[in-house]
Amino acid sequence: MFPWIYQALQKGGYLKPFQSLENHLLVTLDGTQYYRSSTLHCKKCSIRTHKTGAVTYSHSAILPVIVAPGQSHVISLAPEFMTPQDGHEKQDCEMAAAKRWVTSHACDFMEQKVTLLGDDLYSHQPMCEHALDTDMNFIFTCLPDSHPALYDWLTYLNGIGDVHTLEVRQRNKRVQEIYRYRFVNEIPLRDTQPSLDVNWCELTISRESDAKVLYHNAFVTRHLLNAQTVASVVEAGRARWKTENENHNILKTKGYHLEHSFGHGQDHLASFLLTLNLLAFLFHTVLALVDQSYQRIRRQRGTRKGFFKISWL
Repeated sequence: MFPWIYQALQKGGYLKPFQSLENHLLVTLDGTQYYRSSTLHCKKCSIRTHKTGAVTYSHSAILPVIVAPGQSHVISLAPEFMTPQDGHEKQDCEMAAAKRWVTSHACDFMEQKVTLLGDDLYSHQPMCEHALDTDMNFIFTCLPDSHPALYDWLTYLNGIGDVHTLEVRQRNKRVQEIYRYRFVNEIPLRDTQPSLDVNWCELTISRESDAKVLYHNAFVTRHLLNAQTVASVVEAGRARWKTENENHNILKTKGYHLEHSFGHGQDHLASFLLTLNLLAFLFHTVLALVDQSYQRIRRQRGTRKGFFKISWL
């Protein structure tokens, strides 16, 4: 169902406003927990034993969405559930689930360029190589604590003047801000060999009046960085936050009750019910993009919760 809806939106031209970076779609990968209990569980639960001896059972999933800077909607794609895998003694994890999703769904984007977005957990060589092996690019957050070798290289390159800098003044309402970009191409991602060469960029936003830092983050990518492209790449990387605000938060607090247990069962019921919830959210998004009647009702009712309270009988 998810690939079918994606293809319908693609053929109808509704995904063109979501394209950036020379017609790439931005797909953000992020895991979230949707069930947690100390008693009720099934064989598909993840299990955590605490130091006190208490046991917690949970369900989590990767919930990929298409995002774009300036777009208030996100488009849900098929989830990938973190469940015990046949032949594996270790618990399933977000990284393994993300790789499975990329492998399973790369064929859905055969005629569409894709850039994956993810937090610092993703910006390590196995995941970066996995993305490239499936003809996908990436923009992943890259923090100093988890990439000491890369940042040692940056210190050296900065000392010899090989880290480029671009400053742009922008007005945010009444406040004048300075956007300071730093970037360098072809830098080793890790100290062990062979190491994948990546392109690194950083954005610091400060208030011009008092130099107070308002935002700071850094990313690694395989998109070429220069004075003409770095701002667009960083803007795309920053769109990752939409998976929290426009996806997880709406699903959990705006009427979809993602974390509510509608039923657990002994095998696949919990994941099946979550999938139905995601499909409902996706259909509402599609209606918001293509259906004038739905758009009119939403304007009249305001919030999603207001829409859900309409009596259709």
